[in-house]
Amino acid sequence: MAGLEELFGQVAGRFYRVEPRRRARAYVRGLLAPLAGKNGWTLAEAAGDLTPDGMQRLLNAAAWDADGVRDDLRDYAVSHLGERDGVLIVDETGFLKKGCKSAGVQRQYSGTAGRIENCQVGVFCAYATTKGRTLIDRELYLPKSWIADRARCREAAVPEEIEFATKPVLARRMLARALNAGVPAAWATADEAYGGDSKFRSWLEDQRIGYVVAVPSNQTIPAVAGTSRADVLVAHAPDDASPIPRPTSPLPAQTDQKLRSAAGVLVPSHGRRTPQRASHVITIDLTVACEKDLTP
Repeated sequence: MAGLEELFGQVAGRFYRVEPRRRARAYVRGLLAPLAGKNGWTLAEAAGDLTPDGMQRLLNAAAWDADGVRDDLRDYAVSHLGERDGVLIVDETGFLKKGCKSAGVQRQYSGTAGRIENCQVGVFCAYATTKGRTLIDRELYLPKSWIADRARCREAAVPEEIEFATKPVLARRMLARALNAGVPAAWATADEAYGGDSKFRSWLEDQRIGYVVAVPSNQTIPAVAGTSRADVLVAHAPDDASPIPRPTSPLPAQTDQKLRSAAGVLVPSHGRRTPQRASHVITIDLTVACEKDLTP
């Protein structure tokens, strides 16, 4: 794993002692290994340890600069994958939990499970180009119930200065870090949980970056002639607006109607960008409703 050694050479200075640095390298080696299951026990066994104590200590007690490692990994990814027309992607995922001690855990919707479960939720930022794709940032979502219970936060080692932030705000923080660090990107994309937030869309426009987001069908969207509901804009979209791809096989009538209602809407940005970057795309969330019907 010559590439892994090169990478750890870049992040070595983020670990203040040699032991956690070696443990982190063994941890990543385990994640890359063809193990049947990956948890504290299996990663420890792959590293030759008798117990998972060392791996757990790396994650919950060892002193190292996690945010610094994040920045180094982002720079490493950009050096290998970076392209001018790169895409920044924000999305969330849930981590199912059985207990109540992990920071941010509560009964909440998990996209992983497709239902409300006891879980943590993380918001992530990925970077994609024609050369490849990878995660470059992360934020843990802390529900209001957690922020309101400072004793519980202290028990879970949540810093005192942490305040409540919505998922779109967490997404903006990660996008800002990427753009401020010079990550080459022409577009950002997100699903309805983020696209439905007008402040999120306005922030992207202020950054002069194109975006493709999903919004609810009743979302009010600013257009050249004024504001209008997204589904109304779709119904009156010009012929040169970009529709979603049409499947080649016949579809049920209900699904076909949903697809017609979910065409993309091309919205000009009123000169806030250069002409070749002067538009963004908004898609209606009904595409999600018919996703199962489109699965072969």
